[in-house]
Amino acid sequence: MRQLDAREGGPGRRAKIGAMQLRLPVPGRGGPSGSVPLAVGMVLGAAVDAVLGDPRRAHPVAAYGRAVSAVQRRLYRDDRARGAVFTAVCVAGPVLGGVALQRATRGRPVARALVTAAATWAVVGGTTLRREAAAMGASLERADLPAARARLPHLAGRDPSVLDASGLARATVESVAENTSDAVVAPLVWGAIGGIPGLLGYRAVNTLDAMVGHRSPRYARFGWASARLDDLVNLVPARFTALLTVAAAPLVGGSRGESWRVWRRDGRAHPSPNAGHCEASAAGALGVRLGGRNVYAGRTEDRPHLGDGPSPSPADVARAARLSGAVALGALALTAGHVAARPARRRLYAAARAERASGRLRLGAGYGTITGREPRDAVAPATLAARARRLGMGRAPLTAGDQREGVAPATLAARARRLGVAR
Repeated sequence: MRQLDAREGGPGRRAKIGAMQLRLPVPGRGGPSGSVPLAVGMVLGAAVDAVLGDPRRAHPVAAYGRAVSAVQRRLYRDDRARGAVFTAVCVAGPVLGGVALQRATRGRPVARALVTAAATWAVVGGTTLRREAAAMGASLERADLPAARARLPHLAGRDPSVLDASGLARATVESVAENTSDAVVAPLVWGAIGGIPGLLGYRAVNTLDAMVGHRSPRYARFGWASARLDDLVNLVPARFTALLTVAAAPLVGGSRGESWRVWRRDGRAHPSPNAGHCEASAAGALGVRLGGRNVYAGRTEDRPHLGDGPSPSPADVARAARLSGAVALGALALTAGHVAARPARRRLYAAARAERASGRLRLGAGYGTITGREPRDAVAPATLAARARRLGMGRAPLTAGDQREGVAPATLAARARRLGVAR
């Protein structure tokens, strides 16, 4: 039997037993070399958004929307199958473009960081969301209802003509709560999961849902696939947003306990599988009551109430914007940190795998016997037994007497074979 030898060739370390070889990766070799540039790019892109917000002209998402409209004119038919084809075509383009960008910047960390920054800036929209909310709050503070009603379409799709100041404030708070997930947290989560393709792919899905994913007569069937895909990709980000909202509640004068309680009680009452979690946690954090009657173009929805407080006031609009900013900052720190730490996690995993493989070699693992090195290195009998049990090779542990009595290595090996530890 040959011991583990880290000097043997190839791109990784190799352990040999007879004709068998076990390859162990060298930590850091072949690993996620783009993780740190990706994390840096996400932070840079979010910083650019914080300074500039969305461009008023030539926004990449607006250009994508025009391309989607052109595809829709060619593919539209009032059935789900055609809508599914439309969704697949419109999502595949940005995802494949992201894959091409990621491959083109492989091994070029500065380019990868800059491309990621541009993609992140293009797909996040937290700054513009908060600016719109602040403008709405200012109009409501001045009791300028015409200005507030004119601004509402920038935030929500409701009919503003039927809303008073309280209704406008409620619509704004609900929109800020939901769109904190859609416009900030979810893109960052998918960027952390999928890199540049994840960033672009998420924004494509969310844009399709906004364009065709509603229940109008034209899109009830054609937009079904887009709406369901959007529900799917937001399952985790929406709940992550709710957790961050609970954590940030004290920053706006709220209670973490109340935010958690309202979220857990009311989060599933909303007709959306995701929006209710964001809105309920925000209602608890702000101490207000959301939900009720919403009037859209040609239809009315009566939604369950979320929270126990009064209806939102103009001051609550400003608090909702601050809460959104805190949640966005927390999401950026956690997602970028998760990405940046990925190489370290891979190294720890590789080291643990190497240790397990080393244990299999020393215990035989079907290839040989326990080596004489175990007594020399004073490996505890309990450790030997635990290794044997993890490998599923033993039916009984080695006894402590083996170590105390200085049993010879050959005797240890023979006893291990009798117990079924080695074969």
